[in-house]
Amino acid sequence: MDFERLEVWKRSARLSADLYRHFTGSRDFGFKDQITRSGLSVPCNIAEGMTRHSAKDRIKFLYIAKGSCAELRTQIYIGMEIGYIEREKGCLWVAETKEIAAMLTGLIRKQSDFIPD
Repeated sequence: MDFERLEVWKRSARLSADLYRHFTGSRDFGFKDQITRSGLSVPCNIAEGMTRHSAKDRIKFLYIAKGSCAELRTQIYIGMEIGYIEREKGCLWVAETKEIAAMLTGLIRKQSDFIPD
């Protein structure tokens, strides 16, 4: 399957773009770099995983994407706590990361069906 057709890839790529736009003017380069990198990692690992030939490889990259999603969620919470992210926007992003993580879990389960017993 082409990764571009996956809703989880589309949503994670859109979230990553939102993060980049939000932090464009940020002067805290360390935080900006970290949160945009973890956000970018999610759709990139989905794309890389879905182009792999074996189900085990696909699953490996999907788990990496899921881990990056948890990392991103943590950074959003911290960003809200220190005033870099408005609470309303942060809560929307947290909800989106939770939905993306759930979608990744479903995709991982689906890929597991292709692993021989």
